Amino acid sequence: MDAEARREPRLLPWSGAEDKACYLITDDHGGPVSRLADATESIQLGMGTQLLAHAHDMLPDTPPGDLRFLAECLTGALHDALRVAESRGRRLNRLNHPNHLN
Repeated sequence: MDAEARREPRLLPWSGAEDKACYLITDDHGGPVSRLADATESIQLGMGTQLLAHAHDMLPDTPPGDLRFLAECLTGALHDALRVAESRGRRLNRLNHPNHLN
């Protein structure tokens, strides 16, 4: 099978309309959208790390209303982190098994 048939789209770290997944179909790993996706993943993971540290510090003495807001923020950060993990896992799988079709 040729490279075109084996190429799997990259799951991007943002959503489209109606929160649907966005994919990049290209074999240019250093292209502008790939670089933007890499940078966005890095920012999302960094923000999640900072949010988790903030949550750890504020949980013992936080009023219920603030806890709800914190839970909403943590839920969003976890959503982003899981999307990054899924995307990177797919790419790692392709690197480890280049002839394997998913």
